[in-house]
Amino acid sequence: MQPWSGPKVPITLAALPRWMAIDRAWNRYMTQNGGAPFVLLDMERRYTMLILWFVISLFILKNAVAADRPCAARAVDGQSVVCVCNATYCDSFAHAPPDDGKYVTYTSTKDGLRFEKTTGDLEDASEIESSCCSINLAINPDTQYQTIEGFGGAVTDAAGINWKSLSETAQDNLIQSYCSDSGLKYNILRVPIGGCDFSTRAYTLNDLPEDDKDLSNFTLAPEDINYKLPMIKACMRAASSDLKIIGTTWSPPVWMKSNGKISGFSRLKTEYYLDYALYHLKFLQKYKENNVSAWGITTTNEPMNGVIPLANFNSLGWTPSTMAKWIAEYLGPTIRNNSEFKDVKILACDDQRFAIPIWFNQMIKSDNRVLDYIDGVAVHFYWDNIVPSATLKFVTDNYPSKFLLATEACEGTLPWDKGVKLGSWSRAENYVKDIIEDLANGMVGWIDWNLCLNSAGGPNWAGNFVDSSIIVDAEKDEFYKQPMFYALGHFSKFVTPGSRRVKVTRNSLFSLDNVAFSTPNGTIVIVLYNGGRSRKVRLQVKDKAIQLNVAAHSITTVEMLL
Repeated sequence: MQPWSGPKVPITLAALPRWMAIDRAWNRYMTQNGGAPFVLLDMERRYTMLILWFVISLFILKNAVAADRPCAARAVDGQSVVCVCNATYCDSFAHAPPDDGKYVTYTSTKDGLRFEKTTGDLEDASEIESSCCSINLAINPDTQYQTIEGFGGAVTDAAGINWKSLSETAQDNLIQSYCSDSGLKYNILRVPIGGCDFSTRAYTLNDLPEDDKDLSNFTLAPEDINYKLPMIKACMRAASSDLKIIGTTWSPPVWMKSNGKISGFSRLKTEYYLDYALYHLKFLQKYKENNVSAWGITTTNEPMNGVIPLANFNSLGWTPSTMAKWIAEYLGPTIRNNSEFKDVKILACDDQRFAIPIWFNQMIKSDNRVLDYIDGVAVHFYWDNIVPSATLKFVTDNYPSKFLLATEACEGTLPWDKGVKLGSWSRAENYVKDIIEDLANGMVGWIDWNLCLNSAGGPNWAGNFVDSSIIVDAEKDEFYKQPMFYALGHFSKFVTPGSRRVKVTRNSLFSLDNVAFSTPNGTIVIVLYNGGRSRKVRLQVKDKAIQLNVAAHSITTVEMLL
């Protein structure tokens, strides 16, 4: 990696010449007009000038903060670039919808562009012949599909530990990068209930005493108090809208499990079905006591891990029939009959795409009362490249009142492609292709895994090191925004909650991966992924059209206001 020598203190350096110019101009004016320099003015006029200077300084500071800041790019041999952030500088930009009759494009490329912005005018469709371009796409905003809930990432112990390893100012830059309007505008955060593999130890929130059926010792862990809650609250302060918090248990206390261990082949002992439901309720209560209200919970992370014990980390095995019984008779009534938390969303499955049709169908066949309690289905990313996206339509076609949400994704999990890979554009491509595919097949949102990790891809007590959209180097007080970060941002920053997916029709032999939306502020947004050479693309919305040159190996978000 090449050293970076980008700007260090842009606000101070930008403001200093203006202050000096104001001071010189004032003193010159006063001297030429028989007055006195500032230092010789009477006290009342000096106070007036100080107030004036203070107002001017606020204006300068506001403009400096609001200004777009480009990526401080650092090239990585054989890869794309990472964008370097530290205590004094971090790239950002404010998103403003286009004016009437205008469009804006934002492009990120393998060659190093990050949210590169261009603007233009919409034209009458009749003025741009379809023969202009090899790809012609027509967007029909009147044909609408699912409503978007949002995008985000996971606040694990590992994420909190790495975040806290930075200086306070760098910590703030990381939070702003994800949760503020000048960042990715994340509005969903997933948080483990107790520990997961991305912890420094294996633990739950009621380890002792054993057989504590009343959960009398249910207590938030030091990791909640020191890392997860502070990180969530920092995001809450940075965000301009409410955050959706989703809690997920990896493993209950081991005394509730058949094998008495945190991982491995296991099931929940039937005598603890109610206690495991109360375990989730107590989590909701404890987090609310700490001023964090959950939007949803899932019904246990990757239940197949405890049935086919390939993973050596925190897990609990369920079959579709046992999970159906637990939801219908214990978890569902426990949550719905509590006046304080009855509206918390319950998301079932929380496992891989290939399992969803079989798992969901078998649950309902076993006990269709689960439909009275389940709001949605949570889906993971890890086998998506070999499982058709049409698999998801089983839920949306047969149970249209239940939403689909992608709740976990990361790269670097494969034995031949393991851990952190700085600057990897191919991993960003995997993300963007999957997000487009998921959204085009009914998903209402997409959640990344750890918000940040260290250069080893941890910490992880089970040695399950992976990649992350932000990598932290605590020793240098720096963090690196990976290409995956920007891949997610091409959706999260522009496809705001409440947006509706709309129909896109291909009117040409060739196409690009795409998905389009109508947003609450009246704009049309389409995201294009180009995995090959540069292409000329014609986009039409009703009687308006534009012509674009879409760069090779790029992700482009186009926003239009008719």
